[in-house]
Amino acid sequence: MDSNQLAIAIMAAGKGTRLKSKRPKVLHEIGGRALLLHVIAAARTAVPADHIFCIIGHEADRVRAAVASTGVQFVPQPEQRGTGHAIQMLKAFFELSGTTLPAHLIVLSGDVPLIRPETIASLRDTHLREHAAMTILTAVPPNPTGYGRVIRKAEGQPEVTAIVEQKSLSPDQLSAPEINSGIYCFDTAALFAKLDALTTNNAHCEFYLTDVAAMLVADGRRVVAVKADSVDEVLGANTIAEMMHLDAAMRLATAHRLMAQGVTIFRPETCVIDAEVSIGPDTVIEPYVQLLGATTIGSDSRIRSYSVIQNSHLGDNVLVRNGCILDSSTVAGNAILGPYAHLRPESNIGEGAHVGNFVETKKATLGKGSKANHLNYLGDTIIGAGVNIGAGAITCNYDGVHKHLTTIGDGAFIGSDSTLVAPVTIGAGAYIAAGSSITEDVPEGALALGRARQTTKPGWVAARKSATQNKPTSNETEPTNQSR
Repeated sequence: MDSNQLAIAIMAAGKGTRLKSKRPKVLHEIGGRALLLHVIAAARTAVPADHIFCIIGHEADRVRAAVASTGVQFVPQPEQRGTGHAIQMLKAFFELSGTTLPAHLIVLSGDVPLIRPETIASLRDTHLREHAAMTILTAVPPNPTGYGRVIRKAEGQPEVTAIVEQKSLSPDQLSAPEINSGIYCFDTAALFAKLDALTTNNAHCEFYLTDVAAMLVADGRRVVAVKADSVDEVLGANTIAEMMHLDAAMRLATAHRLMAQGVTIFRPETCVIDAEVSIGPDTVIEPYVQLLGATTIGSDSRIRSYSVIQNSHLGDNVLVRNGCILDSSTVAGNAILGPYAHLRPESNIGEGAHVGNFVETKKATLGKGSKANHLNYLGDTIIGAGVNIGAGAITCNYDGVHKHLTTIGDGAFIGSDSTLVAPVTIGAGAYIAAGSSITEDVPEGALALGRARQTTKPGWVAARKSATQNKPTSNETEPTNQSR
């Protein structure tokens, strides 16, 4: 089917009062991104972004800002008067904007982040194949109590006769296993023709989209159902605890997907891996690792326990030892990090470079094969290839007002405990003597010493001890008959 004939509406106007949170429900996060962003990502596999209409209401500006970069369109629902009312707002939007009416409309919920592209495609394809006016996505949970039930015309048949709320079930319907997910595909013209006939004659005084099913059946139109493979992918979250259940399910699914692609993940239940993370085959992830945001890791790498890597890109054959923290950084192939290295944003570690114990980098480039193995701070610096940074050496990049650049040429040797006061340039092949404070540029191949001359006094220790031992103490002048 031509994607121009299909549009998707996402219900994203609700408050989510049971979450006890000021944040809009659809902006709560699982798997490293907002619930609504997960739903939009799945929807975009079926239609272009401008064919997706997010119906927003509670904290509308905040929701709009959070997902505007996706390119979806927004439909305001200032008063949240039910699912039917939300689609009434969509109909009005089409009429006022002159947007071409799509032949078919899928309705998704903004709080079902586990919905899969394959399930959306199955819903669409079943709808078209059955020539239906309405197709309902259903699920079969272990305990359907509390959910509206989908009543089929006959067991094993796609046709539906009604959607019945729990409190309205007749005794013979109580055993009906299928629940209504709240996800549908409609013949758009048939749906819009029924919207004005919706009433608020119910306990919540709202317009319910489910009422359209009975109207269409009464008109002799075809209403069918298709089951989702997993109940988790169609159930939303009404409490933080339920949301964390979905988060755990999503992260475990992400781990299984990566393992199916050749990644070894020891104890995947202990790892926190966001949905966007990409890892090459034969990479090993040890327990208690966090891989967050849009992180990518190449092949044949190893990430050791307790490391946290966020929005960073690692090449092939990279070793990240225990306890490293990487944020918005790039690490080339064959590099070795840690243990306990900290790469702050805009750090670029070159091929085969080493960043070792308790080394911190920020907006720093470390060239091919360069090494900073112990207790360094390297901020706002460009370091060439083959440079050795001795233990405790630092760049002083901040003067209290501005940040300044340190440049170190290829093959330079920076002695231990050196202080490079930016702005300063160290030429290629230059040597900085240990303990130096460097405030001026150093030419290529030069040796720079910036430390005070040492003074040595032979015999000073013995003389001091002798003088101390021969000095009278205050107790020697006290009377001996003092009471104690």
